[in-house]
Amino acid sequence: MEDLAAPAVLLTPAHQFPTGVPLRPERRAAVVDWARRTGGVVLEDDYDGEFRYDRQPVGALQGLDPDRVVYFGTASKSLAPGLRLGWMVVPPALLDEVLAVKGGTDWSCSALNQLTLAEFITSGAYDRHIRATRLRYRRRRDALVAALAEHAPEVRATGIAAGLHAVLRLPPGTERPVVRSAAWQGLAVHGLDHYRHPDALLTEPRDALVVGYGTPPEHAWTGALEALLGVLP
Repeated sequence: MEDLAAPAVLLTPAHQFPTGVPLRPERRAAVVDWARRTGGVVLEDDYDGEFRYDRQPVGALQGLDPDRVVYFGTASKSLAPGLRLGWMVVPPALLDEVLAVKGGTDWSCSALNQLTLAEFITSGAYDRHIRATRLRYRRRRDALVAALAEHAPEVRATGIAAGLHAVLRLPPGTERPVVRSAAWQGLAVHGLDHYRHPDALLTEPRDALVVGYGTPPEHAWTGALEALLGVLP
């Protein structure tokens, strides 16, 4: 890994958004080596850590070097974004500085919400909630994959081993028309190009749709899936 002209790097090594791929072991080792050589800090966001379906949990970078990696996550997907609750595992050398910054800027995190979440975790209720929601989202993912196989066999879902979204690989030249058609149907989806850096170098164009299957409420899920199938080539 080339040395970066930055003091820190933010990564989602367990499940990258939007492609859904995990960071390869050699790349994990490289980024930790970069932090050790340069004195940099790795910010590890355990993105979609609660929702893994077809694989064992991916080991955290923080375990490779607890002195150079800040590990953090939130309850935004497992509970609700409006709670604004998260956590950090901070290297000892940075702890005082982090506490000082948090104390001066954190005005939106209710003590009552924090205590309630702590009780939710220690009582085992949070774990039961995660298991139930993981099963529900896995069933949605499986329904999406099965529906594609039956109604749109040329479209392949990738990045689905974890998380609440899938990347649907489309035939070449169809991404923009599909995105337009989805908007007309009231579907909030994006083409993969929406997330691509304008200076990115591509060996080949990749037409794809990024679909979040965790958003629709239960009563609207079937209709949303049917609408999606209706706009696919």
